[in-house]
Formats: sequence, structure tokens, C-alpha cells
Amino acid sequence: MRAIIVEDSRLARLELKELLKGFPTVEIIGESDNADDALLLIEKEHPDLIFLDIHMPGKSGFDLLQELNHVPFVIFTTAFDEYAIKSFEFNTIDYLLKPISSERLAKALQKTEARIETSSSSEKTEKLNEESRVFVKDGEQCWFVTVKDIRLLEAQGNYTQVYFQKNKPLVLKPLHHFENILDDAVFFRANRKQIINLKYVDGGGAWFSGRLKLKLKLGEEIEVSRRQAEKLKKYFSF
Repeated sequence: MRAIIVEDSRLARLELKELLKGFPTVEIIGESDNADDALLLIEKEHPDLIFLDIHMPGKSGFDLLQELNHVPFVIFTTAFDEYAIKSFEFNTIDYLLKPISSERLAKALQKTEARIETSSSSEKTEKLNEESRVFVKDGEQCWFVTVKDIRLLEAQGNYTQVYFQKNKPLVLKPLHHFENILDDAVFFRANRKQIINLKYVDGGGAWFSGRLKLKLKLGEEIEVSRRQAEKLKKYFSF
């Protein structure tokens, strides 16, 4: 698996790289000591995995993830335990406290390999068309939903909230699973947390910092990230 280390401490980077020598399946393709450089590196290299510190000069590790449209798998490496719950709002595999032991690292990498394998299998799945019907289950409630009736999908940690009609069930699958199986000519990744059905867009306009704000037919307001806004403008010829 191709990995990037984002850590402001040179010593911590060296220690992690030394530990990773014991795991030949991991290829370190880059490293960064700050969030801005890491953003450019991630967008260029498209790694499978990021080893990410939280506290860094300037932007934090969470700030970095907020700026990414497609978040790779993440293993947090930090000296602080109070952010563990918040970390799972992202594509988090594990949360390792420094100093990192080889045993804990091994468990985290095993989980990563399993998730990558599952993700690769999903990518090979045939795309659903608008008339496909899918089974949606949330607790004791179940629905058969026609894909074209889904207007919005929203990440909630490792769950995804699926919006159709007046229903908003939570499904135990990450957002990238749906991104892999839905037709990208209809379903658009607006930002890190949301995929929208473009046929439900009722209006939109400029927002700050080059972003757009869209309104869906049932009232939801969606903020489109700066990078995705350029793609959307071309689609709608704004």
C-alpha cells in the first residue's frame, strides 16, 4: 500500500519510518511536516494511506482532512488521546498514541489492508443506473428505493445518511462505497461529506473563497468545495 507521513517532528517521522521497515507491504511515497504541503502531495500522489499527526504548526491534521475532497484511509499518530472520537468523522482506520509500538502498528496495518481489499472489490462492482432498486435498512425499518429517488448522501463517520422522499436512514457503509457504485454523471461529490443527485438541484450561486452554494428541491443547502465547484460550473455551464 502506498503511504504518506504527515508529521511536523522530524524525529517522529524517522521513528515511524524505522518501524515501517518491518512491514514490506507499506511503501512510503512521501512525507510532509505541514498541512499545506501535505495537501499538494496527497492530491499529486493519491496515496492509499496517510499517517497523520493532529497538532502541527499552522493548520491541524483535521484542517487538512477538511480540505480534501477524497480522503485516503487515515491512521492518526498523536500524543493526545482526547481527539479519538472526533477522528472517526473521517476515513479513519486507527488512532495510535505515541510512542507507537510495533504491535499496535501491525494491528492498524492489518485493518488497513482489509479495508483496501474491501474498497477494491467495491470499485469492481457494476455501476447502478437510475432505475435500479436498492435495499436500505436502518434498524428495524427497511425500504426498497429506486436510485433516481435518492437526492443526497451524507457521510456520518463510517455511516452514510441516505436522503429520499421524507426519509433519512443511516446505512452502515462509508460514503466512498456509494461513490463507487453510483453513476457519476448523475451523482456528484460536492465536498468531503456529501454526494448530491444533480437532477435535484433547484438553484445555486457563488459562495465565499471560490465555493458555490446549491439548493436542492426539498430545501437542503449544499456547499460545494472550491475544487469541485470548477467541475460543477463546467457541467452546468455556469
